[in-house]
Amino acid sequence: MSVFKTEWTADDADRWTIHDLLACVFGVLAFFLVTVGLAGSILLQPWGFVCLALSMVFTWLTFKVIDPKLRTLSAAFEKKQAGYLEDMERHNRWEGDDAG
Repeated sequence: MSVFKTEWTADDADRWTIHDLLACVFGVLAFFLVTVGLAGSILLQPWGFVCLALSMVFTWLTFKVIDPKLRTLSAAFEKKQAGYLEDMERHNRWEGDDAG
């Protein structure tokens, strides 16, 4: 199983996987390193700049791991929503024709 899996089905993307856990860990590390790195950078400490650079890496990893899964879920939701809106439109037209 690849950490950077790019092909997902809607059912597979809806399940909790190691990708979700990795995205959570990478996201927390990115936020923590931004906070620490910003404090260190304001004090002009070299470790602060290193932490900021690492936070950018972890932010990139977060998006690289979870974005394909979220795109698949979003596409599936849009398809389901379009069907729902179509059904609602058909239902509303039927009621409108019957009432007149």
